[in-house]
Amino acid sequence: MKSLIAVLTVVGVLVVIWYAACVPMNIKGVLTEAERAGAVVVPEGARERRNLGAFGLVAGNSFAIPATWSQKRPRLPAPHQVAIELWQTTVMKKITSKRSLVHHAWITLSATLLGFGIGTGLGILLAVGVVHSRVMDMSVMPWAIVSQTIPIIALAPMIIVVLYSIGVQGVLPKAVISAYLSFFPVVVGMVKGLRSPDMMQLDLLATYHASKPQGFWKLRLPASMPYLFTSLKIGIAASLVGAIVGELPTGAVAGLGARLLAGSYYGQTVQIWSALFMAAILAACLVGLVEVIERVTLKRMGMAA
Repeated sequence: MKSLIAVLTVVGVLVVIWYAACVPMNIKGVLTEAERAGAVVVPEGARERRNLGAFGLVAGNSFAIPATWSQKRPRLPAPHQVAIELWQTTVMKKITSKRSLVHHAWITLSATLLGFGIGTGLGILLAVGVVHSRVMDMSVMPWAIVSQTIPIIALAPMIIVVLYSIGVQGVLPKAVISAYLSFFPVVVGMVKGLRSPDMMQLDLLATYHASKPQGFWKLRLPASMPYLFTSLKIGIAASLVGAIVGELPTGAVAGLGARLLAGSYYGQTVQIWSALFMAAILAACLVGLVEVIERVTLKRMGMAA
């Protein structure tokens, strides 16, 4: 109960700050609309107000404050505007509708899960190779680290163009970008986990004349599970980001990335924010699912989650 109260308190404070931020962010647009409607605005004329501070305009035109929370195309939409947009595009729309956020979220989710599966598989295989091969540790691991220094926003169009040129289209190019972002956390976490057994445990296996495969399955792999699931939580969220970024350079008409792009083209900031919140909700659900699997798996293995 105390945790719930603490969370609600933080959420309440953030909502208040959000509403307060809407006032200076939207005041200039609101005053322009009010002046066109015949209201007396201080100072008169959009040109005179252009270089004035937002807080000074708010102080001189306090009557316009309520309108900053209900503007049609605000710079910063109010929380209730985003909530209404979310309700109308999820509950009030059919899932098959092109305006349904559930429809767009499902398209992004399909690329996310495919990319996450590819990235996780490659990450685990690379981690096993790094732990058991000094050559791979010295040669492959530095390149894996260097690969993460390339901005994904610059790499994504290159991947899309190359794959499209060889006829690979659809969900796979987005999944490749998603896998690119997810495999590195898995590699790092798995390598750390596979190396977590101490020398006493390894020496004990040696006294039992255990082979390397037996040492892997009986000691290294079970010891790596907590590290693996921690990296999977990071990887699944990164996969979602990769899937959304992968939708931007393709000109996609469906998906959360396409929804964000369309909102930016037409100045629909409420649409942009609702898509962002949908992405956040989707990421929270995915991380929560991984955590549930972690608890079940570690409990069956006799370890506390």
